[in-house]
Amino acid sequence: MTKTLRYAVKHSFPIFISFIPVGLAYGVLMESAGYNFVWTGACSLFVLAGSLQYLMVSFFAGGVSLATVAIMSLLLNSRHIFYGLSFIEKFRSFGFWKYFLIYSLTDENYSLHCSHNIPDDIDEKWAYVLTAVMPVIYWVVLSVVGALIGTLIPFDTTGIDFALTALFIVILIEQMKGADNRLPALLAFVSSIICLVLFGPSNFILPSLLITVALLTILRSRIEPTGKEEN
Repeated sequence: MTKTLRYAVKHSFPIFISFIPVGLAYGVLMESAGYNFVWTGACSLFVLAGSLQYLMVSFFAGGVSLATVAIMSLLLNSRHIFYGLSFIEKFRSFGFWKYFLIYSLTDENYSLHCSHNIPDDIDEKWAYVLTAVMPVIYWVVLSVVGALIGTLIPFDTTGIDFALTALFIVILIEQMKGADNRLPALLAFVSSIICLVLFGPSNFILPSLLITVALLTILRSRIEPTGKEEN
């Protein structure tokens, strides 16, 4: 178990580094909106969706209706449906822990699970579980620390929410560096631009995802080499 824990910490450490500005920024934003570290920690633990949590700050401040929150949450996190589809069989083999793995399948954990290269002397199930646990801990702790810092030091929060966008850019670059085939990224980019032009910045995410998944399905034989092992 010690080796597995070391593997999980090492594998997830880049996420910790990237979460430092993002988590702290979220905590500062929550405090500036009038919500203390308890609310910040609760949102990070139970919502566990960085982009949605940033959006929730404006929801809270603007008194948005629950119906609007529900619809926006569904649209914003609809991509997680596609994340789950690629790990159905893998998670099913992990027994009770599959529920935690489903709950913790964020953008960052999805990227970690896709890049596993587990040595033979490490238990696969616990490698997945502990790797998923670490980013959850990082996110909750750093957001709480950010809220506490926000109560002590005054901040001009203008532009601080760009930290999340910066994190996604870093994840994309790292994925591109290790990718054998960059066609999926190109398809996603093109569909995003087209949908952004057609539907506008508030409505392009879901149609872009649907188009991208459809194209990836159609072109699967070109993207995945024959005999490639599943994650």
